Amino acid sequence: MTSFSPRIRVGKRKENRPMSTIAIEAVNLHKRFGNVSAVNGVSFNVTEGEIFGFLGPNGAGKTTTIRILTGILRPDSGEAKIMGYDVHKDPVKARMLIGVVPEEANPYPDLSAWDNLTLVGSLYGLSKRTASERASRLLKLLDLYEVRERKARSLSKGMRQKLLVAMALIGEPKVLFLDEPTSGLDVLSAKKIRSLILDLKKNGVTVLLTTHNVEEAGELCDRIAIINGGQIVETGSPDDLMIKSGLYTYISVKFDRPINPEDAGQFFKAWEHRVQGSRILLICKESADPIVRVVEYAKARCLSIIDIHTSPPNMEDVFVKIIGG
Repeated sequence: MTSFSPRIRVGKRKENRPMSTIAIEAVNLHKRFGNVSAVNGVSFNVTEGEIFGFLGPNGAGKTTTIRILTGILRPDSGEAKIMGYDVHKDPVKARMLIGVVPEEANPYPDLSAWDNLTLVGSLYGLSKRTASERASRLLKLLDLYEVRERKARSLSKGMRQKLLVAMALIGEPKVLFLDEPTSGLDVLSAKKIRSLILDLKKNGVTVLLTTHNVEEAGELCDRIAIINGGQIVETGSPDDLMIKSGLYTYISVKFDRPINPEDAGQFFKAWEHRVQGSRILLICKESADPIVRVVEYAKARCLSIIDIHTSPPNMEDVFVKIIGG
């Protein structure tokens, strides 16, 4: 896959940009719709070059928060900043630095894939030549070059989704908001988008990612914030969240002959366990030490290990545990 190397050119605005290593800043954001508190005191920072996951169940406040951060909605109170620029006090400066792939959006249906891209390029102030060069590169990168003359309405859902990603990238943003970017994509296309996100990180682009694919978030994100009921309930790296969740690893071991439950119980008394015939199941917080003890147990009793299988908690388990599901 060709690497995408973002090059941000925003003229003299760059010279006046506030000095900051914080790319996205949400400070005590509040937003109500009638009697419903959609966002209730949301605060977090995303550093430059970080992939930051923003996860939560439906109706948790994710989309409302993103709309505030991208300047679509004005908060009732609180601050939203992009690279030091207040989104609502300096909207033009902030928006020139971001690209957005909304969850529910479509390209202009009566324009071709090519014209959609070059139109967005013109809105970023790109010359016709620069817009054409970037459009060509992005369409090839996302396997859309062969359909560049087709109208967007005739493209498949997956193709339209990839075109939206290209439209978000043509301005070569410093900060990219991706709301369900792999939704509706086949396995290979989703893999390409994930690889692209990692390439963007290598080139210093900050990515805020929302997805219902919790395992995808665990694979891509440096840190994850989990929002529920309009409030951040936990923040940390995927490993940190795994530890905070307090979930267990299951280790199943089968020996070449039945073992004595009382003897095994004494040997493995440090962990909760179950013995049935030639198999033992250990329930523990981590797997390294118990596995060492399993090998010691087998050697001391001249047993052969037929198979050993570990089942650590996954990010979906962690997510469900943290939001109280």
